[in-house]
Amino acid sequence: MKNRKLLAGLALLASVLLVATGCSKKKTPSATGSSGADVCASDKFGCVTIKAGDPIRIASLLAISGDVATLGVDSDNGIKLAIDYLDGTFDAKDGQLLGHSVTLQQEDDLCSKDGGQAGATKLAADKTIVAVVGTSCSSSALGVADTILGDKGILLVSPSNTAAGLTDPASHNPFYLRTAQNDAIQAKVVADFVSKKLAFTKAATIHDQSPYAAGLTSGFKTFFEGSGGTVTDEEAITTGDTDFKPLLTSIAQTAPQLIYLPDFNPECGLIAKQAKDIPELANVKLMGSDGCNASTFFDQAGSAADGFYLSSPIASPGASTSTLLGDYNAAYKSQFGNPTASFNSNAFDAFNIIAKAIEKAAIKGSDGSLTIPRTALKDAIYQTKDYQGITGPLTCISTGDCQSQLAVNIGVYQAPDAPTNPDTPDAKPVFNETFTLSQALGT
Repeated sequence: MKNRKLLAGLALLASVLLVATGCSKKKTPSATGSSGADVCASDKFGCVTIKAGDPIRIASLLAISGDVATLGVDSDNGIKLAIDYLDGTFDAKDGQLLGHSVTLQQEDDLCSKDGGQAGATKLAADKTIVAVVGTSCSSSALGVADTILGDKGILLVSPSNTAAGLTDPASHNPFYLRTAQNDAIQAKVVADFVSKKLAFTKAATIHDQSPYAAGLTSGFKTFFEGSGGTVTDEEAITTGDTDFKPLLTSIAQTAPQLIYLPDFNPECGLIAKQAKDIPELANVKLMGSDGCNASTFFDQAGSAADGFYLSSPIASPGASTSTLLGDYNAAYKSQFGNPTASFNSNAFDAFNIIAKAIEKAAIKGSDGSLTIPRTALKDAIYQTKDYQGITGPLTCISTGDCQSQLAVNIGVYQAPDAPTNPDTPDAKPVFNETFTLSQALGT
């Protein structure tokens, strides 16, 4: 999820020009599959060859252990449901793609730079991996997994990275894409909620120095001050800190009406609890975003969660039919229980646009084998246009942002009412707005 330089170069992201170069040149497969040899010889990154009867190997690189395991495990569940749905049903039985089964290799990004490097290095060394769904956290991808995998021509499609820098045209790796929203949109919605809905004019921020949190607080400041508000204090914490009372006491002296802390758990839960012990914060509201918005927040914060605001993406206008979305939600609950984070549906869509690209790029051999040129696969995924995902109609633009070009819908919940709270899975947002990226930026 997660560049302090949130708005640097973002005006260019409003472009909706699709990258669609390589696939139009792909040769028509011959009956013997011999055209595959020619394509592979000319592809800088070569091909993945899948023998008849062998599975198509997809990997995930997600946070599946530690304090934020709720985020990665939740996304892995979305991928598993997408594999099930290859045959058009959610029957807990894996479907097939181009006559081949699909296997999922799960690696852990640990929501950290080190984790992203270790996991990506392992996957990059495996020539049988066709593509990767990941990472969970922007800190695992930005200049780490995106580069390591991109250098090998391996697609990396994230369901939950939201840091603006990952798709900044100045630094974007062409083998990196995401189905999560760009954080410029979420920062805009949070600022609108605080300034318009709550009518607050003073707010403070706390970030954990990750690209995700620092980017969101930076974007919030830009939009909030643009609406006439004042950011009274900007503070940074370190992941793993446990005593926030001195920091909160200091922030209280600046008299904010709200503190925005788009961090992760357990820090979000601990701050919520410790703020209750600061008399000067008795009437100050607290707010986090999708990093906080996980089931563990409610476990850790307890009753201190009550009244805490949480933002996260919700289904956009123009999303898949209510029947598919309803069937998906029912299948998720039946197989895995209630969602523990906000991005399982983005993971479902991430796998599906990879699968559609494989169908376009793969060369079928007469013996049942598949040859998948890596560059052609990359070019094919950028041809994604108005794909009817469950998060909305997805179009992949040249920056790697694959999201609804109609609008991205961000909702704000007031705890304890949130879908990630096991006690309130059907909670409705108290505020929501929909923006395209260009609308959020005013370009």
